[in-house]
Amino acid sequence: MALSNGSSGGELRVAVVGSGPAGFYAAEHLLTDGEHRVRVDMFERLTTPWGLVRSGVAPDHPKLKSVSRIYERTATQPGFRMFGNVELGSDLTHADLAEHYHAVVYAVGAQTDRRSGIPGEDLPGSWAATDFVGWYNGHPDYRDLVFDLSCERAIVVGNGNVAMDVARMLCLTREELAVTDVGDHALEVLAEHRIREIVVLGRRGPEQAAFTTPELRELGELSDADVVVDPAELEIDPDCREQAPGQTAQRNLEVLREFSTRAPRGRRRRIVLRFLASPAEIHGAERVEAVTIVRNRLVQADDGSLRARATDRTETLEAGLVMRAIGYTGVPLPDVPFDTGRGVIPNRCGRVLDGGGEIPGVYVTGWIKRGPSGVIGTNKKCAQETVDALLEDADAGRLPAPRNDDADLFEARLRERQPQVVTYAGWEAIDRHEKALGEPQGRPRVKLTRTEELLRAAEGATESAGA
Repeated sequence: MALSNGSSGGELRVAVVGSGPAGFYAAEHLLTDGEHRVRVDMFERLTTPWGLVRSGVAPDHPKLKSVSRIYERTATQPGFRMFGNVELGSDLTHADLAEHYHAVVYAVGAQTDRRSGIPGEDLPGSWAATDFVGWYNGHPDYRDLVFDLSCERAIVVGNGNVAMDVARMLCLTREELAVTDVGDHALEVLAEHRIREIVVLGRRGPEQAAFTTPELRELGELSDADVVVDPAELEIDPDCREQAPGQTAQRNLEVLREFSTRAPRGRRRRIVLRFLASPAEIHGAERVEAVTIVRNRLVQADDGSLRARATDRTETLEAGLVMRAIGYTGVPLPDVPFDTGRGVIPNRCGRVLDGGGEIPGVYVTGWIKRGPSGVIGTNKKCAQETVDALLEDADAGRLPAPRNDDADLFEARLRERQPQVVTYAGWEAIDRHEKALGEPQGRPRVKLTRTEELLRAAEGATESAGA
């Protein structure tokens, strides 16, 4: 390793900001590279790691959550430290990281939702699905939100897996919820709400839907909800057919056609899947009361893609709740370049750009690098590309020398600013506590959802940040 920085023994010190899948895959690739000696310090704003695996994956999807076992192996490797409950901009700055590390990798994800920009979007009862997901998953930032689920009809805007999760969570029975790690504050609300119909709006056609087949199929397996699909909405204009629909699109169409042949089974709730339909306006005096929906048609853009274009056909549905699930977007970080149009940190193969030029020693991975796309595993390849670029720069001597590479001094200074740092050992104490609470209830865990509760649970671990 051709480090031209005077680093002790040629050891490479890397800071990873963010402890979700992108951050842990980057740490894994760095720590398991056989040609470099690397130490990784990971920084996380929350007291808990795993990002959307903990706070985004639906409670009834425990198999997806089990990917955290891979991250646990990384976290217990020599050379890894975690500093949780540390916020960039207040407890720590980019300049601090640049002073103490050869390289900084930002893996902070896409932390907010995309807005539709239609009239009435800010009425009470109009929510971002990200808020609802964070709420039922017990994210401390969202657990105190109050969702009024007393209406008869809810409208979910979007045709991705988040929209499927929201619709499904509104249809689970108390018994189904009670064996998950859904937040206790949300369990009673979800078990007793009065919503009877959930209308899911997709702005394009069924071939273009972004949900994956397993998530779609799950809707048809719900014990307390019928799925309704109008066969006419599955008729595809030959001029607007995808030239080569992928396997997922073909499988989705098969499932949707099967749904469209089902007779109503008289279940307590129903999910209505609509296509080529977008909300045009949300109506209400003091809160959401109705939504005007515009019918769309598909037109071919210059690049050959199919785009939704509004027609003059509209309808208005009474509804008391609207959830927009039309995507995530990144937010700027202090002193780090940001592309406001795309909602990402500008980069070339993971190397952060400022005005078109690469910033030595600064990298990015995950959704904040490429936008909110793919599944959890997509982040592994994304992180590999970034780490390959970083190690290539290390070998070429292009990484700047840390002005201070005393790791103990850095930790001491950090703890002066934030005395309640949560180490990986602290997270393990939280993890044990939550699982112990869940065991007598037959649940995987009972999540602690307030920061003060989480900090108390972490107090039993007095070790340093080393796992």
